[in-house]
Amino acid sequence: MTAALQSVRLPQDKHQSLGFDAVLALVVTSLLLLGTVMVFSAGIAKGAGEFRMHSAHIIKHGVHIGAGLLLMFLVLRFVKLSWLQAMSRILLVLGLIVLAALFIPGIGHEVNGSVRWVQVAGIRLQPAELVKLLCLLYIADYYARKQHLVHLFSVGVLNVGLPIVIACALLLGQPDFGSAVVILATTAGLMYLAGVRFSYFVLAFLTVAVLMALIAYLEPYRVNRLLVFQDPWADPFDKGFQLTQSLMAIGRGGWLGVGLGNSLQKLNYLPHADNDFLAAIIGEELGAVGILVVIALFALLLWRAFAIGSAAMRRAQHFNAYVAYGVGLMLVFNAGIHIGVNTGLLPTKGLNLPLMSAGGSSMMISLMAVGLLFLVDKANRTTRNTEKRRASGASANHGTKVKVVR
Repeated sequence: MTAALQSVRLPQDKHQSLGFDAVLALVVTSLLLLGTVMVFSAGIAKGAGEFRMHSAHIIKHGVHIGAGLLLMFLVLRFVKLSWLQAMSRILLVLGLIVLAALFIPGIGHEVNGSVRWVQVAGIRLQPAELVKLLCLLYIADYYARKQHLVHLFSVGVLNVGLPIVIACALLLGQPDFGSAVVILATTAGLMYLAGVRFSYFVLAFLTVAVLMALIAYLEPYRVNRLLVFQDPWADPFDKGFQLTQSLMAIGRGGWLGVGLGNSLQKLNYLPHADNDFLAAIIGEELGAVGILVVIALFALLLWRAFAIGSAAMRRAQHFNAYVAYGVGLMLVFNAGIHIGVNTGLLPTKGLNLPLMSAGGSSMMISLMAVGLLFLVDKANRTTRNTEKRRASGASANHGTKVKVVR
């Protein structure tokens, strides 16, 4: 698979004169702007009719975007991919320690029955979002170092999978089933792209699927979610409340929506309308067309991520390539699960819409991940320019005639 990607000539050089990937920048900007508009609209109930409270909510969202853009700038300005590769294993260990620390009384903060947050300087952060990115960096480094040994089961599957399983076990203990699924899906995607034997890949996938199913059935509330998912209208006022409200919002929107700001479900009917169920409000106000636009934007993001990754792979910069692939897969898998839950295609779980939903940790880490994508693109352009200068110099030297003075 790696060789196939290496041979694909995706149109990566078209925007070189700008010094950055213009399509990627436009896609990310569009997601941020559309998300801000929809968070403003979906969060109107948080203000309880008071403009001051509603304004504070959207200002908070703007601060999160600003902090994320600052992190993106810092990544582009000060971070080196070689440093990240060298530190990836240490960073993942630190991330796992933070996840484990959430179970210590007084450190982890419980919200709605889940211990997913930690308080730092008065700011509540969700370590799971950072651990998603750290797992990605670890896998990228591992497969870059073991590129010629991935055909072995122990190297291609077992060794790389152990830290990932530990991270997912800690997430399931919070519980945070959604984040664990995103990490496992991203791992599976990178495993396939790294060239792990297909039989090993299928075996690992089936094993994880069976284990996740067993874990789901061991928890009564997860069993209830699966049963409700099959027929949410059987209990629309209790267990199926979120899903039925989400489906009513999307059904009411039809193809073109009821108009921006005109949603009824956001008025304290649909819980977490500006976060876990933002796609439902998009469907109600902007219609199926609005949801399709969001899907198209994430498809474009994945295309640019793979274009950037393929450019790095052609230059044998394996770590850079896997980082680019991983960022695209992580964001798109997260978005896909969010939209799947909102439309009733997947069982209900709390996952936001990356780069769009309200939520500080998700927004900041998502923009940091995009910063890594731009960083890989920057490294590609630097290498490309160096190659051109060398080629130009070699051509000039070849064409120079030496005059012999007698």
